[in-house]
Amino acid sequence: MATIYDVAKAAGVSPKTVSRVLNGDAPVNAKTADAVRAAIDQLAYVPSNAARSMRSQRTGLIGMITGAISLSPGFEAAGLPDIYIVQGAQRVFAEHGLTLLIADTGNQASRIPELTQTFLEHRVEGLIHVAEFHQQIQLPPNPRQTHVVLANCFDDQGTPSVVPDDEGGQFELVKGLIARGHRRIAYLMLPERMIARGLRLSGYSAAHKAAGLPIDPALTITGALSDRAHEFDLLWDALDRLLSLPDRPTAICCANDKMAMRVYSILRERGLSVPGDISIVGYDDYRIITEHLHPTLTSIELAYAAMGARAAGRLLRLIAGTTQSDEPVIERVAGPITWRNSVADLSQVVTPFQMRRNDQ
Repeated sequence: MATIYDVAKAAGVSPKTVSRVLNGDAPVNAKTADAVRAAIDQLAYVPSNAARSMRSQRTGLIGMITGAISLSPGFEAAGLPDIYIVQGAQRVFAEHGLTLLIADTGNQASRIPELTQTFLEHRVEGLIHVAEFHQQIQLPPNPRQTHVVLANCFDDQGTPSVVPDDEGGQFELVKGLIARGHRRIAYLMLPERMIARGLRLSGYSAAHKAAGLPIDPALTITGALSDRAHEFDLLWDALDRLLSLPDRPTAICCANDKMAMRVYSILRERGLSVPGDISIVGYDDYRIITEHLHPTLTSIELAYAAMGARAAGRLLRLIAGTTQSDEPVIERVAGPITWRNSVADLSQVVTPFQMRRNDQ
């Protein structure tokens, strides 16, 4: 493998002159520069980025630790694969001429310290940790004080984080249902261990409170477990309880689109139609599901690509030292709602009482 000294000898110049041509940090006459470039081509010389980065303290490398590649696509709690976070971040770094190095945990959290140390040894300029679902994590030691941003997770150390706006998303969904005339709205929740469960329940409650509607505890039931073997039985039982209520719900919010797809199936088996008998909304806007169910499913986007882009932007500002003092430690990213055919508009329904009043 050719060295800078081989190039200098072939071009008849000093190694320092070759360095000046490569880095463009000092004037070199055109004839000499052409001779150096010809020698580089002839010898197939590849400059040492490692040596250059040691001088400049810049490597142009960003590290990312994720489980997106190895995570099973059937993992119910995740909703959408966190590969979309990776893609969102990658686009931003590519626009800034940076190289993203990705290390997958193999679905083993115990590998995170080892992978972090490897990235630090390669002198990455920043690190992004991506979690497979919204959760609290604990970071390993960072002796180099390399800039770190968390995506889809947060910690108790004040590390800058970008997470989904679970509370705001559920608020907007329920608000939209109320605006469409629904007053009995059920919520099939995530498992208790999930951070998103409590946040979305808060959004559900806040929307009722804002509309002056009472909250019936009988309408909020766990619809998903971490043990997938008993998931369908749990969902069947939850729906049976809701549909057996004296004043049953007119709409059901599902914790994710996969759950909503199963709810469609169970309702069909019970002879009920969507939205004729009951309206259904999902969460994630996983379009391979929402756009192919019949009727198409109303859902809110879990804005993973936007979260990845926001996390990348946050990291770039940290590296450049341009972070604003008013930036929140935890940045929440909302996604849009797409209202499809699974929701009936009850606000235009004329009741018998209203018909009698109109006749008078």
